[in-house]
Amino acid sequence: MKGNEAIAHAAIRYGVDGYFGYPITPQSEVLETLEDEQPWDTTGMVVLQAESEVAAINMVYGGASSGKAVMTSSSSPGVSLKQEGISYIAAAELPALIVNVMRGGPGLGTIQPSQADYFQATKGGGHGDYHLIVLSPATVQEMADFVGLGFDLAFKYRTPAMILADGIVGQMMEKVVLPPFRPRRTDAEIAAQCPWATTAKRGRGHRNIVTSLEMDSPKMEENNRRFQETYARIQENEVRFQEYYTEDAEYLMVAFGSVARICLKAIEDARAAGIKVGLLRPITLWPFPTKEIAALSRRVKGMLVVELNAGQMIEDVRLATEGRVPVYHFGRMGGMIPNPDEVLDALKKDFPEIK
Repeated sequence: MKGNEAIAHAAIRYGVDGYFGYPITPQSEVLETLEDEQPWDTTGMVVLQAESEVAAINMVYGGASSGKAVMTSSSSPGVSLKQEGISYIAAAELPALIVNVMRGGPGLGTIQPSQADYFQATKGGGHGDYHLIVLSPATVQEMADFVGLGFDLAFKYRTPAMILADGIVGQMMEKVVLPPFRPRRTDAEIAAQCPWATTAKRGRGHRNIVTSLEMDSPKMEENNRRFQETYARIQENEVRFQEYYTEDAEYLMVAFGSVARICLKAIEDARAAGIKVGLLRPITLWPFPTKEIAALSRRVKGMLVVELNAGQMIEDVRLATEGRVPVYHFGRMGGMIPNPDEVLDALKKDFPEIK
């Protein structure tokens, strides 16, 4: 099935309470698959096409406030419209899952794949000091797996999580093993697990109030310090990545999503020609595998960051390396996708000592 379809099936099987979305290419199959499957008849899951992206994210805000497992999906321009609501959800310390299947921009751009929302996802996107947990799938299997992982992390840390997929992963078809069904939580289970929720009573006649508003500046600073403590715990415990051929690598490629697969083929071709190249694929774009890249920068001669954008993740890679080795960028934009030969040629161009 398509990656977008895997998202929908995994959401049903996870026991999601509600999906609120709006169609936009190249992620529309998420909503379409949910409509086809009609989970409201089988699991009781609410599936609602909102009147806009802004309405959808505020429905997620409301559902998350009551302790429900709720989610939305969109593509780049639609996620831009959701940014204010995402910031509110983060400030209210609520768990929620947001899916962004990226298309080329800026503006309406193209419906073809892109990875140009890296800054938006990993640097907060909306206003204020906050982070999202950002998962980057490279396969259809990971599209399915990351629904459960995203929700589990969101509830663990009471913060929104995002699946940031490029349009290739959303649209391509692969075999996938879907997760087992798990029942939706009962209201009693939600009350026990989410005592902070607006519907969870703390005492007779008392109802929790969930809000992102705080008019007292010292109290708002206290809130922000608590957020930063949460983010520090996430950075310490939730970094995920994969390494390929790094044990003896003299050069390193860093890439995420579908581009990591293209790079892996380029690396296999390079190794067949006697060139020792490795790959690090960040799975969590935030928290970023800074320590791991720093360690590799002490062993390799240089790095090539490959992205479907003008150069965004390369900033985090350069911060991690602290100037120890040269770090170059190769990217395609506007929906153009490089082939492995282009990637290998870029490596040889940046490091002419490679024969």
